[in-house]
Amino acid sequence: MTSAQLLTDGYERVREAVYEAVDGLDEDALTFRIDPGANTIAWLIWHLTRVQDDHVADVAGTEQVWTAQDWYGRFGLPLDEQATGYGDGPEEVALVRASADSLSGYYDAVHERTLDFVRELTDTDLAKVIDTRWDPPVTLAVRLVSVISDDLQHAGQAAYVRGVFDRTR
Repeated sequence: MTSAQLLTDGYERVREAVYEAVDGLDEDALTFRIDPGANTIAWLIWHLTRVQDDHVADVAGTEQVWTAQDWYGRFGLPLDEQATGYGDGPEEVALVRASADSLSGYYDAVHERTLDFVRELTDTDLAKVIDTRWDPPVTLAVRLVSVISDDLQHAGQAAYVRGVFDRTR
């Protein structure tokens, strides 16, 4: 297995987790909160997708899918076009309302763009330092694995919220 194939497998696992979290849910379920300050499934999936879109577009040197394919307009959220969810509080979380189809559709578009980029990478590409603000400096491989890790954590949180919702209804 090549490094690119290993990364592809990681991103495929994120996709599976996203689908398991949103499949068959209506907007009430997607915006269910365990408590008033908790994140919703809709926000968690939107956020993990926005972060993947932002980070992969940055390293690939492309426009984000969010704007390039007008997912920003399709979602119609009362948020800044560049918002990714970092630092959002309960009020901002409540603003993210979307259907399961919109959430999975946007994720699929980002996933496709991600795999198009990742499949072409070589080990030499992955070793390239892309961010010197950290110690040690961040390589492309580290950034891409970091996105997988962050996405899986949020997808797991969404699965947990779904489990609580399913048991309380």
